[in-house]
Amino acid sequence: MADSHDTARELEGRVALVTGGSSGIGRAVAETLARAGAAVAVTGRRAEPLQATVEAIEAAGGQALAIPGDVRDEQHAADAVAATVETFGGLTILVNNAGVIGSGPLETTTVEEWDRLMDVDLKGPFLFARAASPHLKAQQGAAVVNVSSVAGTRPYAGIAPYCVAKAGLDRFTECLALELAPAGVRVNAINPGVVKTNLHTASAAVEDYDAFLARSAETHPLGFYGAPQDAADLVLFLASDRSRWITGGLIPLDGGRALTSLR
Repeated sequence: MADSHDTARELEGRVALVTGGSSGIGRAVAETLARAGAAVAVTGRRAEPLQATVEAIEAAGGQALAIPGDVRDEQHAADAVAATVETFGGLTILVNNAGVIGSGPLETTTVEEWDRLMDVDLKGPFLFARAASPHLKAQQGAAVVNVSSVAGTRPYAGIAPYCVAKAGLDRFTECLALELAPAGVRVNAINPGVVKTNLHTASAAVEDYDAFLARSAETHPLGFYGAPQDAADLVLFLASDRSRWITGGLIPLDGGRALTSLR
């Protein structure tokens, strides 16, 4: 095996399915994988921005497919995998990126809110991984990358459902890595800190987004928050043969946030 890799088109001939591909990390991941040569299918609840991702990829000379739907829907997961395989001839890379965050003390957290976070952040990856598994096992160099969170590795007050869901996703990553290793499929998770996307703007805990970002720069030891491309670059590495001996990893992407005191 060569000691170096030509990374310009390192995913040529491979097929990726990215959930939550309409914006933020998901869109950056989809476009980055496409630039590396992969055909990319993207899912999401909002058809119009999802199609915008596809158009951006196609405008750059790539192949892409939009599959609108909700990751909590078992049938959607099965249909999205089937459509990807039918359109592009297989499935090599699954990126479970779709996620939501909520906030509030335990006393005011409703069952509906708890279920919403568990369904999107944990059940969704399970449904897509289950549907994709037979196809991934049939391919050489297949990989799953789960987009988790620093909140999966350490606790935070006021976002218990999110922390629990992401911690569950981390353990699911490890379990799936062991289960799929005999077939040569690698499974890893990335654990971002604060990345500037629309995720936190949907949280009731963030009333002033600019102030939130300013504080985030202070709480991450490197002194700045992340960008979607930071996550996309790490996903590309984990999806490529450059990480061929890495599986079951929970990879920090947080500017040192997980190393700081619990506050």
